[in-house]
Amino acid sequence: MPELLPAGLAAPWPAPRPWRHRTARALRALARHLLRIAHRLGAAPARTAPLAPPQVEFHAEAGAPEGALYVDGRLVGYLDTRRL
Repeated sequence: MPELLPAGLAAPWPAPRPWRHRTARALRALARHLLRIAHRLGAAPARTAPLAPPQVEFHAEAGAPEGALYVDGRLVGYLDTRRL
Protein backbone atom coordinates (compact mmCIF):
# COMPACT_ATOMS: atom_id res chain seq x y z
CA MET A 1 0.00 0.00 0.00
CA PRO A 2 1.49 3.40 -0.94
CA GLU A 3 2.40 5.76 1.85
CA LEU A 4 0.03 8.72 2.07
CA LEU A 5 1.39 12.23 2.61
CA PRO A 6 -0.35 14.72 4.88
CA ALA A 7 -2.70 17.13 3.14
CA GLY A 8 -0.94 20.06 1.41
CA LEU A 9 2.41 18.30 0.93
CA ALA A 10 3.52 17.29 -2.52
CA ALA A 11 5.62 14.32 -3.46
CA PRO A 12 9.34 14.96 -2.83
CA TRP A 13 10.39 14.63 -6.50
CA PRO A 14 8.02 15.19 -9.41
CA ALA A 15 8.16 12.76 -12.27
CA PRO A 16 10.77 13.75 -14.89
CA ARG A 17 9.39 15.62 -17.85
CA PRO A 18 11.20 15.30 -21.19
CA TRP A 19 10.39 18.86 -22.26
CA ARG A 20 12.22 20.21 -19.20
CA HIS A 21 15.38 18.34 -20.16
CA ARG A 22 15.18 19.56 -23.77
CA THR A 23 14.63 23.13 -22.59
CA ALA A 24 17.55 22.93 -20.16
CA ARG A 25 19.80 21.48 -22.88
CA ALA A 26 18.79 24.27 -25.29
CA LEU A 27 19.44 26.96 -22.65
CA ARG A 28 22.89 25.53 -21.89
CA ALA A 29 23.74 25.49 -25.61
CA LEU A 30 22.54 29.09 -25.93
CA ALA A 31 24.64 30.12 -22.91
CA ARG A 32 27.76 28.53 -24.46
CA HIS A 33 27.08 30.32 -27.75
CA LEU A 34 26.62 33.69 -26.00
CA LEU A 35 29.80 33.11 -24.00
CA ARG A 36 31.78 32.53 -27.21
CA ILE A 37 30.36 35.76 -28.67
CA ALA A 38 31.20 37.67 -25.48
CA HIS A 39 34.80 36.39 -25.52
CA ARG A 40 35.18 37.34 -29.16
CA LEU A 41 33.80 40.86 -28.57
CA GLY A 42 35.74 41.35 -25.35
CA ALA A 43 39.04 40.47 -27.00
CA ALA A 44 39.18 43.75 -28.94
CA PRO A 45 42.71 45.07 -29.25
CA ALA A 46 43.73 47.75 -26.80
CA ARG A 47 44.27 51.30 -27.96
CA THR A 48 47.67 51.59 -29.55
CA ALA A 49 48.02 55.37 -29.25
CA PRO A 50 48.69 56.45 -25.67
CA LEU A 51 46.53 59.20 -24.27
CA ALA A 52 48.17 62.61 -24.20
CA PRO A 53 48.85 64.02 -20.74
CA PRO A 54 46.45 66.79 -19.74
CA GLN A 55 47.48 70.27 -20.78
CA VAL A 56 47.51 72.63 -17.80
CA GLU A 57 47.27 76.38 -18.34
CA PHE A 58 47.48 79.18 -15.82
CA HIS A 59 46.34 82.68 -16.69
CA ALA A 60 47.19 85.65 -14.50
CA GLU A 61 47.60 88.39 -17.06
CA ALA A 62 45.31 91.22 -18.09
CA GLY A 63 42.09 90.11 -19.73
CA ALA A 64 41.99 86.72 -17.98
CA PRO A 65 40.25 85.97 -14.72
CA GLU A 66 42.71 86.47 -11.87
CA GLY A 67 44.50 83.16 -11.14
CA ALA A 68 42.33 81.03 -13.43
CA LEU A 69 43.50 77.43 -13.83
CA TYR A 70 42.49 75.54 -16.97
CA VAL A 71 42.96 71.84 -17.76
CA ASP A 72 42.42 70.83 -21.38
CA GLY A 73 40.74 74.16 -22.06
CA ARG A 74 38.20 73.83 -19.25
CA LEU A 75 38.21 76.09 -16.20
CA VAL A 76 38.79 73.92 -13.13
CA GLY A 77 39.42 76.52 -10.46
CA TYR A 78 41.23 79.59 -9.25
CA LEU A 79 44.59 79.84 -7.55
CA ASP A 80 45.29 82.40 -4.90
CA THR A 81 47.63 84.92 -6.56
CA ARG A 82 49.42 87.86 -5.02
CA ARG A 83 50.53 90.79 -7.12
CA LEU A 84 53.86 92.38 -6.37
